[in-house]
Amino acid sequence: MKRSDLIAAIAAESGCSKKDVDAMLEAFCSVATDALRQRDPIVLKGFGTLSPREQNSRPARNPKTGEVVVIPKRLSVKFSVGKYLFEDLNK
Repeated sequence: MKRSDLIAAIAAESGCSKKDVDAMLEAFCSVATDALRQRDPIVLKGFGTLSPREQNSRPARNPKTGEVVVIPKRLSVKFSVGKYLFEDLNK
């Protein structure tokens, strides 16, 4: 599902305009990004949790040249599915 499809589906389900839903989705993404940068998890009870996860730097190999390069330390996000979403998907 693309962003535009998600906006259209939420607008149809909620009765809000696509413009309002787009603004809310943009605000959610902004707030969630800020929280994850500060290492705070986003918990949507029953749906799931977005947790920030630090990945240490590590060596890797360029497949074209064979040169060893170092991938720097970085922050990624892990999604853990919530109980109700898991149960609903596996009916």
